[in-house]
Amino acid sequence: MTAVEVDGFPIVGLVRQVRRTASFSQRELAKATGVSQATVSRIEAGTVIPSLAMLSRLLRPAEFWLVAVDEDGRMVVPMDDWDDTRDGAGRRYPSHLDTILDPKPGEWWADQYGLARPPETFHRDREHRDVMRLRSQWEVRAMKNRHVPPPPDPDVWWLLHRHLD
Repeated sequence: MTAVEVDGFPIVGLVRQVRRTASFSQRELAKATGVSQATVSRIEAGTVIPSLAMLSRLLRPAEFWLVAVDEDGRMVVPMDDWDDTRDGAGRRYPSHLDTILDPKPGEWWADQYGLARPPETFHRDREHRDVMRLRSQWEVRAMKNRHVPPPPDPDVWWLLHRHLD
């Protein structure tokens, strides 16, 4: 940890920028956010790392918000949580899986066991999911990928690889 960044994240600079934008002294920022002036001072000195909740509170006087961005600086939108994509026990499906609503024959991993098909499911085979995502991303970004050969068709890929299971 340095006086400027905490694990590469510029907490010190952000808190100082809040005070500059809001035209607040440390005391005024402390009063506006419900923390002590000493805490603001220690954060700015880099000797205290604020919790996420506290950092969010410290950013509010300048109308700043915490967001996640990808490596290209684009804001990452949080996943929605829909009640209709939960299993029968009310549990969320795993976030890393693509939910399939109203699966067709063969799309559910337990079709091979003759079990009743649920109203929603997901692909358990990681390699198959990755091929499907790659193809989907290629199709959606047509202008960007117009000179890039298409990735394999997921259905063809699946037919060629499912005998290996």
